Amino acid sequence: MTDLLHSPLHDRHVALGAKMADFGGWEMPIEYPGGGVVAEHTAVRERVGIFDVSHLGKARVSGAGAVDFVNACLTNDLRKIGPGQAQYTMCCSADGGVVDDLIQYVRADDDVFLIPNAANTTRVVELLAEAAPAGITVENLHHRYGVIAVQGPQSDEVLRALGFPVDHDYMSFVEVDWEGLPVIVCRTGYTGERGYEIVPAWEVAASVWDRLAAAVAERGGMPCGLGARDTLRTEMGYPLHGNDLGPQITPVMAAAAWAVGWDKPQFWGREALLEQRAAKTSRLMRGLVVTGRGIPRSHCEVKVGDQVVGEVTSGTFSPTRKQGIALALLDRSVALGDEVVIDVRGRGVPAQVTRPPFVQVGVRES
Repeated sequence: MTDLLHSPLHDRHVALGAKMADFGGWEMPIEYPGGGVVAEHTAVRERVGIFDVSHLGKARVSGAGAVDFVNACLTNDLRKIGPGQAQYTMCCSADGGVVDDLIQYVRADDDVFLIPNAANTTRVVELLAEAAPAGITVENLHHRYGVIAVQGPQSDEVLRALGFPVDHDYMSFVEVDWEGLPVIVCRTGYTGERGYEIVPAWEVAASVWDRLAAAVAERGGMPCGLGARDTLRTEMGYPLHGNDLGPQITPVMAAAAWAVGWDKPQFWGREALLEQRAAKTSRLMRGLVVTGRGIPRSHCEVKVGDQVVGEVTSGTFSPTRKQGIALALLDRSVALGDEVVIDVRGRGVPAQVTRPPFVQVGVRES
């Protein structure tokens, strides 16, 4: 894995004995010794966990009219939020396919901070730069910042103990001077639990991690890898680009139409998405809860009788529910509550169609 990129916390993961793997071109921790994915998952649901997500992209769009420019490109309506607030959005192609899903942070009318997915950052930046009018600058800041996620019911206690602000609302952020270091503290995350994403400068990310990790450990929490991040997000029904969103899976199909500013006069893919929404013929993303024995995985066929009615896009074992769960693209003839069969390696596994999330947590309490 010598050609893979490394986060600013790479040495910390190696010292902890983490199992490392390629994720979007980055060598990242999948799990740590001392319990693995299930223990890490449970720590986040019950106490608190800390993740290195520095592989996520970082980009900045600045200049007079930056908010309006980004708003004319990406799907969600930036004019529904203001400075200090964040919003989930998507970058679509002309045919409605999803180039990437990302979080956009409004710092000011002339300054938007973006966090795309690792493998898609370069493409998102290229598309925005190609479309940018004179006076608008688009910068790829991938190696300028680290990103550390602290997630779980005790995340407030962890941040408060170190003097970080914890009184801002969900999907908002503050920029602070923390012990002489400029740090962005975002009330965001990918686990469904109350939590924060801390964005320090790349060169000081390790020292910030050390302090946060110690405070997490004091509360019975632990470092968590991308394996637990995946089971946590699947329990919430949060999509993963490349599985549940992509060039062939539009926001309409992914049940993510809520992240589209349909009343906006312009955004990439608008006409194609309007046509697809009106036609009501495409498959739709639904949840599946296994009622028998088996763990669904991506690309497993979903059947009603002998008829294939869909395909699993993400599947896993839910440590919280202790049963298999999945996200799947299903024909519109399949309704919520219907019984289906998932073909898991040639064996039919019964499941029920449902609407995610698969677990109830408190992320939206504020």
